[in-house]
Amino acid sequence: MKRLYRSETNKKIAGLCGGLGEYFDVDPTIVRLFAIVAGFATGVFPFLFGYFIAWMIVPTAPHVSNEGGKA
Repeated sequence: MKRLYRSETNKKIAGLCGGLGEYFDVDPTIVRLFAIVAGFATGVFPFLFGYFIAWMIVPTAPHVSNEGGKA
């Protein structure tokens, strides 16, 4: 089952666009450009408010442990 997570490796601010890019298998740069356009189209304050809410709701990607591997 696929789950949406904030990216820890591909992030600029909170990892939301990186996580959306990983979830939809799209380049995160395209997601970031779309987010900028959406921000100006909807108004900056409502977009930032929605981004902040998503930042609080979407969990961070779980860490992959290398324990048990080669030393």
